[in-house]
Amino acid sequence: MKKIDGGITAPKGFLAADTAAGIKYKDRRDMAMIFSEKPCRAAGTFTKNVVKAAPVKWDREIVENGPFVQAVVVNAGIANACTGEEGMSYCKETAEKAGELLNIPEDAVLVASTGVIGMQLPMDKISKGIEDMVPKLSHTRDAAHTASLAIMTTDTHEKEVAAEFEVDGVTCTIGGMCKGSGMIHPDMCTMLSFLATDAAISKELLLEALKEDIVDTYNMVSVDGDTSTNDTVLLLANGMAGNTEITKKDKGYAAFKEALNYINTTLAKEMAGDGEGATALFEVKVMGAESKEQARVLSRSAVSSNLVKAAVYGHDANCGRILCAFGYSGAEFDPEKIDLFYESAAGKIQVVKDGAALKFDEELAERILSEPVVSAIADFKSGEFDATAWGCDLTYDYIKINADYRS
Repeated sequence: MKKIDGGITAPKGFLAADTAAGIKYKDRRDMAMIFSEKPCRAAGTFTKNVVKAAPVKWDREIVENGPFVQAVVVNAGIANACTGEEGMSYCKETAEKAGELLNIPEDAVLVASTGVIGMQLPMDKISKGIEDMVPKLSHTRDAAHTASLAIMTTDTHEKEVAAEFEVDGVTCTIGGMCKGSGMIHPDMCTMLSFLATDAAISKELLLEALKEDIVDTYNMVSVDGDTSTNDTVLLLANGMAGNTEITKKDKGYAAFKEALNYINTTLAKEMAGDGEGATALFEVKVMGAESKEQARVLSRSAVSSNLVKAAVYGHDANCGRILCAFGYSGAEFDPEKIDLFYESAAGKIQVVKDGAALKFDEELAERILSEPVVSAIADFKSGEFDATAWGCDLTYDYIKINADYRS
């Protein structure tokens, strides 16, 4: 696998466009479009929240039962969630408009929305936005970049990534973009992620690879403990690289999975580090667990704790908060075996040995916790399994951002 500069247009045959439709934001882009020159096989994973936004319902039906996908229309500012039958009709209207202008069936168009829950979409602006974007569709790097800017809400920066991999000597490419900053928690976290590849791969293996990969990527992110109504990951494959189609779990499939994991891990960490009001990316690495699932549960519990997150913001190496979070995670373990360390670019320090707090250099610990990327490493010394969860610190600005989100 080779990391490359790029985003959603990096794979062959994928184009992107964006526009400022004025849906909610008055001074920025707020709509994006992704289009493939060839029909795509599609896979998707969606929020497990019982309250699902209209676009989630629309996309899930098409991904599961539609013959192919060729376009995605995204808007920022209004989530089209808790909008009833009217909201569903707006998904259809959006797909009809895009399908008409792109000369593809409406059931080949996926839709995605992010923003305020409970507001209806201004369909005159959505339709005008689609009209503006279709003529602008482009393969360029800049088109990918500006599209990634257009899907943001409270994000402070765009999130995009690309990589190349080989299948039987043929170079294939995968690229992606996502948005996510607040209302993010494991279990298909609050986010929109759009992934594209020019690799030829069966629909069955495309979906299997995606479902397996989100378990250790997007589902290991937590900013604030809130699982949203709109969480969506879409993966499109148009086969334009020209490789022999991946239909079995061979070396080609392994190469695809490695590249997909790199893309999803990169985007997951970008979201965690860009949590609303955050000053640091905080990761919890659990080692020596009895099982993979135990390691996941433990790491997610610690990274999701508001007390732990507040301690990271205060640069306070408060080991008791992390141990406590492990304790209420629901996982069974021997607390008298745990070793705990903090690590960053400023160094590494051990604060717990065999479950007991150590005396340590508080000034060094503060320097370590003052870096923009901070890790807590816990060795449970009970097995061979590990897992990493990503989050961020909890700051005063998180309250400010969410107290006036609608206004």
